[in-house]
Amino acid sequence: GADLQGADLSNMDLRGANFKGANLSGANLNHTSLRGANLDGANLNGVSGYRLQAYRATMRGAKVRDAKLQGMQAEYLFAQGADFSESDLTGANFAFSRFSGARLQGSNLSFSNFEIAWLPKADFQGANLHGANLQEAKLGLANLADADLTNSRIHYATFEGTYMEGCTGCPFDW
Repeated sequence: GADLQGADLSNMDLRGANFKGANLSGANLNHTSLRGANLDGANLNGVSGYRLQAYRATMRGAKVRDAKLQGMQAEYLFAQGADFSESDLTGANFAFSRFSGARLQGSNLSFSNFEIAWLPKADFQGANLHGANLQEAKLGLANLADADLTNSRIHYATFEGTYMEGCTGCPFDW
């Protein structure tokens, strides 16, 4: 893939772009549109992407560690196996997205939206999901150990087989 490490791609319209396997680590993606873009296997570690638009984008197996993606708009995102660990995703919108097997350990997901998202085997260990919307989300076999779900909306969410030791605000009636 292309080497765009540290590139300033802010305020750009990159809809449908193919960044499969690209190195975008440390890039500036603030207010950028990546709607429908292919970011499968891309390196996005340390990116800044305030209000990044990634509607219907694919990020399967992407590395997105220590990223600052506050307010990211990514409905219908395909991020199976992606690694978002230690990232700031405050207020991100991931409604209807697919995160099976994704890693989100230690990430700030406060006030994020995962409504009707598919999250089986996702790893949220130590993540902050304070005030998040998890209504109708599927979290089967996920890891919520030491996560904070205080004031999160979990109506009709499923947690079958989910590991919740040390979780604050988790539904222990599962």
